[in-house]
Amino acid sequence: MIGNRTFLTAQNPKYKNINQSEKMHISEGVLSAPVLATGAALAIVGISVGLKEMDNEKIPQVAVLSSVFFVASLIHVPIGPSSVHLILNGINGLLLGWLCFPSILVALALQAILFQFGGITVLGVNTVTMALPGVICYFVFGKLVRQQNRLISLAAAFACGFFSVLLSGILVAVALLSTGESFISAAKLILLAHIPVMIIEGIITLFCVAFLKRVKPELFGGVYGKGS
Repeated sequence: MIGNRTFLTAQNPKYKNINQSEKMHISEGVLSAPVLATGAALAIVGISVGLKEMDNEKIPQVAVLSSVFFVASLIHVPIGPSSVHLILNGINGLLLGWLCFPSILVALALQAILFQFGGITVLGVNTVTMALPGVICYFVFGKLVRQQNRLISLAAAFACGFFSVLLSGILVAVALLSTGESFISAAKLILLAHIPVMIIEGIITLFCVAFLKRVKPELFGGVYGKGS
């Protein structure tokens, strides 16, 4: 999710070899080993829980949302020395719950292998920073989205899209700051640059929920049925 590496390189001379055209996620060689290990451990937990909830009926839905995430996060909008892109982890988490972890993992792995976005060693951290907010919003806003009251449902959908991006930005900032205080400027830039994305994703999630509740409302009832 992190943008152009100009700020990272400027703040850390040892990262001068980082490709400044890199525009997605946290790149390899940026984070410290403890942060990478923590991210990998959290990702394994999330993926394990998600796979336990996986069944044959949900595989197509997971595949479709993984593809949506893959494509959406390839579209970049430059903002100053950084760049931002759609994430759609809010709608991903809203429809999949814990399955958001394996869904996003597959998309990130393909991006790392095919386009060298992010990287294999940071796959765990990048998965957590994008999937965990989706899961959190699933639990916080899921039942509100299912409400019959249209205003409450759509407001919750907007909040889900907005806060999923906000939480992702916070997690990326925490990962950078846990590596070194020299990343303070980069962390601030990430949060500020993604404010427009928070609003846009809130609106997109709102329209997605409105459309799906009209044409296929069982998507929400099916996902949340076990927890009801």
